[in-house]
Amino acid sequence: MKDELFFDTNILCYAYDSGEPLKRKICEKLVEQAFKGEITGVISNQVLAELFNALTRRLDVAVETAKIITQSLILSRQWHKIDYNSNTVDRALEHADLFNAPFLDVLISETMKENGITEIVTENERDFNKISGIKIRNPFL
Repeated sequence: MKDELFFDTNILCYAYDSGEPLKRKICEKLVEQAFKGEITGVISNQVLAELFNALTRRLDVAVETAKIITQSLILSRQWHKIDYNSNTVDRALEHADLFNAPFLDVLISETMKENGITEIVTENERDFNKISGIKIRNPFL
Protein backbone atom coordinates (compact mmCIF):
# COMPACT_ATOMS: atom_id res chain seq x y z
CA MET A 1 0.00 0.00 0.00
CA LYS A 2 1.25 3.49 -0.84
CA ASP A 3 1.95 5.93 1.95
CA GLU A 4 -0.98 8.20 2.65
CA LEU A 5 -0.39 11.90 2.07
CA PHE A 6 -2.78 14.39 3.61
CA PHE A 7 -3.54 17.39 1.39
CA ASP A 8 -3.88 20.75 3.12
CA THR A 9 -6.43 23.16 1.70
CA ASN A 10 -3.79 25.50 0.29
CA ILE A 11 -2.44 22.77 -2.02
CA LEU A 12 -5.90 22.03 -3.42
CA CYS A 13 -6.59 25.75 -3.89
CA TYR A 14 -3.36 26.29 -5.79
CA ALA A 15 -4.36 23.50 -8.19
CA TYR A 16 -7.18 25.79 -9.36
CA ASP A 17 -5.54 29.22 -8.86
CA SER A 18 -4.85 30.93 -12.17
CA GLY A 19 -3.14 33.77 -10.31
CA GLU A 20 -0.28 31.48 -9.22
CA PRO A 21 0.78 29.64 -12.42
CA LEU A 22 3.97 28.04 -11.03
CA LYS A 23 2.32 26.80 -7.85
CA ARG A 24 -0.72 25.74 -9.86
CA LYS A 25 1.37 23.51 -12.12
CA ILE A 26 3.00 21.75 -9.15
CA CYS A 27 -0.27 21.30 -7.29
CA GLU A 28 -2.22 20.20 -10.37
CA LYS A 29 0.30 17.40 -10.81
CA LEU A 30 -0.06 16.27 -7.17
CA VAL A 31 -3.85 16.36 -7.35
CA GLU A 32 -3.79 14.49 -10.67
CA GLN A 33 -1.51 11.82 -9.18
CA ALA A 34 -4.00 11.31 -6.36
CA PHE A 35 -6.96 11.10 -8.76
CA LYS A 36 -5.04 8.49 -10.78
CA GLY A 37 -4.15 6.51 -7.65
CA GLU A 38 -0.42 7.02 -8.16
CA ILE A 39 -0.29 8.46 -4.64
CA THR A 40 -2.82 8.01 -1.87
CA GLY A 41 -4.34 11.44 -1.34
CA VAL A 42 -6.19 12.00 1.93
CA ILE A 43 -8.54 14.85 2.77
CA SER A 44 -10.84 15.57 5.67
CA ASN A 45 -14.34 16.97 5.66
CA GLN A 46 -12.83 20.11 7.16
CA VAL A 47 -10.57 20.52 4.11
CA LEU A 48 -13.49 19.95 1.74
CA ALA A 49 -15.44 22.74 3.44
CA GLU A 50 -12.41 25.05 3.53
CA LEU A 51 -11.75 24.34 -0.16
CA PHE A 52 -15.26 25.27 -1.28
CA ASN A 53 -15.14 28.42 0.84
CA ALA A 54 -11.70 29.46 -0.49
CA LEU A 55 -12.61 28.76 -4.11
CA THR A 56 -15.75 30.87 -3.97
CA ARG A 57 -14.62 33.65 -1.63
CA ARG A 58 -10.90 34.06 -2.23
CA LEU A 59 -10.37 32.82 -5.77
CA ASP A 60 -13.72 34.02 -7.17
CA VAL A 61 -14.50 30.64 -8.72
CA ALA A 62 -18.16 30.38 -9.71
CA VAL A 63 -20.25 28.52 -7.14
CA GLU A 64 -21.25 25.80 -9.64
CA THR A 65 -17.62 25.23 -10.64
CA ALA A 66 -16.54 25.11 -6.98
CA LYS A 67 -19.29 22.54 -6.33
CA ILE A 68 -18.03 20.38 -9.19
CA ILE A 69 -14.44 20.57 -7.92
CA THR A 70 -15.42 19.76 -4.33
CA GLN A 71 -17.84 17.00 -5.32
CA SER A 72 -15.22 15.39 -7.58
CA LEU A 73 -13.08 14.90 -4.48
CA ILE A 74 -16.04 13.66 -2.45
CA LEU A 75 -17.10 11.13 -5.08
CA SER A 76 -13.63 9.92 -6.06
CA ARG A 77 -12.75 6.43 -4.91
CA GLN A 78 -9.07 7.31 -5.20
CA TRP A 79 -9.17 9.96 -2.48
CA HIS A 80 -9.33 8.71 1.11
CA LYS A 81 -11.75 10.86 3.14
CA ILE A 82 -11.42 11.13 6.91
CA ASP A 83 -13.37 12.99 9.56
CA TYR A 84 -13.14 14.06 13.18
CA ASN A 85 -15.47 13.84 16.17
CA SER A 86 -16.03 15.72 19.41
CA ASN A 87 -13.06 13.99 21.08
CA THR A 88 -10.83 15.21 18.25
CA VAL A 89 -12.07 18.75 18.76
CA ASP A 90 -11.40 18.47 22.49
CA ARG A 91 -7.81 17.31 21.90
CA ALA A 92 -7.30 20.10 19.36
CA LEU A 93 -8.54 22.64 21.91
CA GLU A 94 -5.92 21.42 24.38
CA HIS A 95 -3.11 21.15 21.87
CA ALA A 96 -3.68 24.49 20.14
CA ASP A 97 -2.43 26.25 23.27
CA LEU A 98 0.29 23.69 23.87
CA PHE A 99 1.67 23.98 20.33
CA ASN A 100 0.87 27.70 20.01
CA ALA A 101 -0.61 26.93 16.59
CA PRO A 102 -3.88 27.91 14.88
CA PHE A 103 -6.81 25.81 16.04
CA LEU A 104 -7.89 24.65 12.56
CA ASP A 105 -4.37 23.44 11.76
CA VAL A 106 -4.23 21.55 15.06
CA LEU A 107 -7.65 20.06 14.27
CA ILE A 108 -6.25 18.80 10.96
CA SER A 109 -3.22 17.30 12.72
CA GLU A 110 -5.36 15.60 15.37
CA THR A 111 -7.65 14.19 12.66
CA MET A 112 -4.59 12.91 10.80
CA LYS A 113 -3.14 11.28 13.93
CA GLU A 114 -6.46 9.56 14.73
CA ASN A 115 -6.35 8.00 11.28
CA GLY A 116 -2.68 6.97 11.39
CA ILE A 117 -1.56 9.58 8.85
CA THR A 118 1.70 11.34 9.63
CA GLU A 119 2.57 13.32 6.49
CA ILE A 120 0.92 16.48 5.16
CA VAL A 121 1.58 18.27 1.90
CA THR A 122 1.33 21.99 2.60
CA GLU A 123 3.18 25.23 2.18
CA ASN A 124 2.25 26.16 5.75
CA GLU A 125 5.46 25.05 7.41
CA ARG A 126 5.37 27.87 9.96
CA ASP A 127 2.29 26.53 11.75
CA PHE A 128 2.58 22.79 11.13
CA ASN A 129 6.21 22.76 12.29
CA LYS A 130 4.92 23.63 15.77
CA ILE A 131 2.85 20.44 15.92
CA SER A 132 4.55 17.24 17.03
CA GLY A 133 4.03 13.97 15.19
CA ILE A 134 3.46 15.51 11.75
CA LYS A 135 5.91 15.40 8.86
CA ILE A 136 5.62 18.24 6.35
CA ARG A 137 6.17 17.97 2.61
CA ASN A 138 6.36 21.42 1.03
CA PRO A 139 6.08 20.88 -2.74
CA PHE A 140 7.49 24.33 -3.49
CA LEU A 141 10.95 23.71 -2.02
